[in-house]
Amino acid sequence: MKLDKYAPLCGALLLALAACGCNKLKARDHLNKGVQDYSNAQFQPAVMHFKEAVRLDPNLLNARLYLGTAYFAQYIPGGESDDNKKNAQNALDAFGQVLQTDPGNTTALSFTAQIHYGLKEFDKAKEDNQKLMQLEPQNPEPYYWIGMLDWLICYPRSQQVRNDHNLTTPDKDGNLPPIPDKFRGDLTDQNQALVDEGLKALQKAIELKPNYDEAMSYLNLMYRQKADIDTDKESREADLKAANDWVNKALAARKAAGASSGGAGGATQ
Repeated sequence: MKLDKYAPLCGALLLALAACGCNKLKARDHLNKGVQDYSNAQFQPAVMHFKEAVRLDPNLLNARLYLGTAYFAQYIPGGESDDNKKNAQNALDAFGQVLQTDPGNTTALSFTAQIHYGLKEFDKAKEDNQKLMQLEPQNPEPYYWIGMLDWLICYPRSQQVRNDHNLTTPDKDGNLPPIPDKFRGDLTDQNQALVDEGLKALQKAIELKPNYDEAMSYLNLMYRQKADIDTDKESREADLKAANDWVNKALAARKAAGASSGGAGGATQ
């Protein structure tokens, strides 16, 4: 059997394999250069290197991750400029491509959740954290974020009802007046499931991290949201007491953290 006629095909195949290997080496070189630029806070040059690495080797997952991270580093949460929004979208696109290949990539999901939060896309941020919660059931952070995001969705609704009906003056104990039944129906329909979910998520965060003062602070706030939709005085008073108890627990946890670190710990309320 003559093999001469296959020689050109074999030669072309070998050249293609060599080019592929060469491209992968070049991609890793650009990745390393991009990491060096990123470490020196030279984010634009880093982006160019990471983009070139992705072009040369589309399967180089770390290049896509670093590309998203470099865009994220240039994003200012809450900023309204076109350039800022473009950095957010570019980061989401890069991390989205990672998640298409690796849906369980917790790094990409964590960054995506932060971007959606910064864009005030709270429902999308919740979806990201729910995925993280399933992937890392012993990590307290996703539970905390879900509880916090539930409160961020609930609070403007209850506050709008209070503003509309002049129910914003606290009593001597610092508690706001109850929302009358005739104003509460729609609010209950909107917030009940979120309040229940938020309380459960925050309690789980504290179960996993007993000194989690931020989660304690949001439990205080979420119990106040529960008080706003309670239908009887006794339940409302119990929820306000629970809220105040969690304030004190948060302060104690913060004080203990400050003492152990030799300084002030945690965020102020």
